Amino acid sequence: QCLFIGIPSWVAHRSANSQFNGQSLQVAQSRISPTRWNSKRCSRIVMMVKPKIQFIQGTDEQTIPDVRLTKSRDGTNGMAIFRFDQPSVFDSSSEVGDITGFYMIDEEGVLQSVDVNAKFVNGKPAGIEAKYIMRTPREWDRFMRFMERYSNENGLQFIKK
Repeated sequence: QCLFIGIPSWVAHRSANSQFNGQSLQVAQSRISPTRWNSKRCSRIVMMVKPKIQFIQGTDEQTIPDVRLTKSRDGTNGMAIFRFDQPSVFDSSSEVGDITGFYMIDEEGVLQSVDVNAKFVNGKPAGIEAKYIMRTPREWDRFMRFMERYSNENGLQFIKK
């Protein structure tokens, strides 16, 4: 049995040999009081998560989207619109289930939205548009950290208009 002691510190680590980031956690395997720490029974765990987008949880979207950002003049809120032409989820949705939302996953966690619309041409699925709304500067900053990781992983460029 493991006992989590104290508040875990989420520290991002970057290796010179890898583009992935990780988080370190201290995990204790003893039943000691939370005020004491036994370093002989603790180990460091580094979690690495490649930034990804999913429409069905557990199924990564392979198509790279066109992303448009808007931000209010006072900087308190904003919106990101993702457009996917011929997304790979259409290929696998009959095998793994229905689209349940829009999930952006990285080492900090999951950003999600249910504002997802499919585009059909001649009765066949042709694209997906997903919107993610940021209501605070903190949500904006968190989204931008995800986009920086996702862009680096997938070769996207930011063009300011």
